[in-house]
Amino acid sequence: MDEMEEELKCPVCGSFFREPIILPCSHNICLACARNILVQTPDAESPQSSRASGSGVSDYDYLDLDKMSLYSEADSGYGSYGGFVSAPTTPCQKSPNGVRVFPPTMPPPPQAQHHLLPHTGVLPPVPRNSCLTCPQCHRSLTLDDRGLRGFPKNRVLEGVVDRYQQSKAAALKCQLCEKSPREATVMCEQCDVFYCDPCRLRCHPPRGPLAKHRLVPPAQGRISRRASPRKISTCTEHELENLSMYCVQCKTPVCYQCLEDGKHSTHEVKALGAMWKLHKGQLSQALNVLSDRATEAKEFLVQLRNMVQHIQENGVEFEACLVAQCDALIEALNRRKAQLLSRVTKEHEHKLSVVRDQISHCTVKLRQTTGLMEYCLEVIKENDPSGFLQISDALIRRVHLTENQWGKGSLTPRMSSDFDLTLDSGPLLQTIHQLDFVQMKVPAAPILQLEECCTQTNSATLSWKQPPLSTIAVDGYILELDDGNGGQFREVYVGTEMICTVDGLHFNSAYKSRVKAFNSSGVGQYSKTLVMQTSEIAWFTFDPASAHPDIILSNDNLTVTCNSYDDRVVMGNTGFSRGVHYWEITIDRYDNHPDPAFGVARVDVMKDVMLGKDDKAWAMYVDNNRSWFMHNNSHTNRTDGGINKGATVGVLLDFSRGILLFLINDEQQGPVAFNTLEGMYYPAISLNRNVQVTLHSGLPIPDFYTPGESEAGGSVC
Repeated sequence: MDEMEEELKCPVCGSFFREPIILPCSHNICLACARNILVQTPDAESPQSSRASGSGVSDYDYLDLDKMSLYSEADSGYGSYGGFVSAPTTPCQKSPNGVRVFPPTMPPPPQAQHHLLPHTGVLPPVPRNSCLTCPQCHRSLTLDDRGLRGFPKNRVLEGVVDRYQQSKAAALKCQLCEKSPREATVMCEQCDVFYCDPCRLRCHPPRGPLAKHRLVPPAQGRISRRASPRKISTCTEHELENLSMYCVQCKTPVCYQCLEDGKHSTHEVKALGAMWKLHKGQLSQALNVLSDRATEAKEFLVQLRNMVQHIQENGVEFEACLVAQCDALIEALNRRKAQLLSRVTKEHEHKLSVVRDQISHCTVKLRQTTGLMEYCLEVIKENDPSGFLQISDALIRRVHLTENQWGKGSLTPRMSSDFDLTLDSGPLLQTIHQLDFVQMKVPAAPILQLEECCTQTNSATLSWKQPPLSTIAVDGYILELDDGNGGQFREVYVGTEMICTVDGLHFNSAYKSRVKAFNSSGVGQYSKTLVMQTSEIAWFTFDPASAHPDIILSNDNLTVTCNSYDDRVVMGNTGFSRGVHYWEITIDRYDNHPDPAFGVARVDVMKDVMLGKDDKAWAMYVDNNRSWFMHNNSHTNRTDGGINKGATVGVLLDFSRGILLFLINDEQQGPVAFNTLEGMYYPAISLNRNVQVTLHSGLPIPDFYTPGESEAGGSVC
């Protein structure tokens, strides 16, 4: 019940309603608060002139109180309501509830700030031409001579407030404290007000007329208030009359005197009790609907709270997965880094080894060369010619040999100091920069839109959509149907569209259908299975698309003739593969004794010869005296009895027995024409320009014929 508490508080004082009155705008306000926010209009503005000037203005205009703080009657936009008329407004303030209110021009006396004058219980007189502005919808109303007594008291709301306060276990609060009400210490039974000690001393002194009032503890006052009888509502127009009837036109309770000489005398009225029960019932029904919405809202809140939990769990899981993936990338990069550093170290050591070897070799040779040079210089210093000549040739050869050893390339470094290894990190950096989330989940199960799914004859249309909150990418959909007889599902459509019509299904069959979505990550779950019933009777017409060009169709493709003297073939637009089917052809015109043929054919039958000339047709051709059965140009079972204008040729195809038989004028023509029929067959005829016929499909099976075990008709793709 705590959620109801805001409904029980006055928009002005922010406390529980105390003697609430009902304004014409249907909002409530405490009687004392209404007294506090009254505004007196200027003397020059009389109620009559206000009533005249404001009669044509809207009742529910609003003020932009954030931009302007003072309004005149002319620009307020408020109009009249019944006997209450427009009045100017004053600067806006806010109540403890946060609702903007319009206080009087001058502050009320201290006593008026407390509900009613507690020591008298009498409402002070209202100044003439006083105006009251609703603190919720801001409608401004001028009071008539009755003042605040012209507003009916909301006894129901007062009772709800009393029951609510009585149900609260907390200590009773003082009703006169302006801010942070203190705990009540006494209750005056005569004033029916709870006081704390400071407010009792200030507003209810124990002297004068108040000395006779009885003060009781708050708990006892609560009990006495609960036990006090409910006051009977009286008419605001006639204070001594109780409300006994209900005015349907004005939608308000009225008294007997209002019906006799008041403004309700010509209005439709009903018994107060009957309307009370009626409105209670209407309110109960409205509450039931609202309760359903509240229940749905609660379930939705549970769903949202569960979503919050799932989002948190999924977020933690996804974050952990992301961290693991990035850590794996970092680990792989570190491993590759170690491998590349190892290669750099090997190259470094190899270069140092080569250079050091060259340094060592060059050092040895330089030392040998330097020693030879010093030795030769010492030899040159000798003055003994014979001794010099004994060794000079050998020294000259050694010097030349040593000089040759320092030939071209010997003083060139064998290794460059530069490293020829270059790390190409550009593609990897680009890949890292492009690193982003991709779709890692398969699509959710599609939702079949039942309002758009339907069947027509032997065609089925299915429509579906993705779940409302699904953000998973979808590359396409797969639609599956069974065989119409409880068999295995098979794919009938793969594509990106979300609506598909499947033609050529079996008649009188219940097909189960389902759809699933797929993307690069895989195939999602199936939708719910939908059962679709095809037409019980096989209706069809002639098919102009597959007919020979010489064929002429009319009557919505039910009547056919030809503009050639040669026989031409036309087929039906529906094929059959199971069930029992019967159709008739009426001979509309029959000239010069031609021999039209009637029967069934495969889809690839020859169209420029008589039906039955090839192995793709099974037919009966007939003239005015007799008939023959023909298949693959083989004529069998000549039977007497022909056709003429007005005759009827019937064709009966029974897949339960695999037979085809013919009738002329409701009598079977010859024996069973063909048997062991299996596969897909289309109704077909051949004729020339001397014949015109009309098709009648979807007919009941003739009475003389007893079908086989299976009677389900239909066709497949």
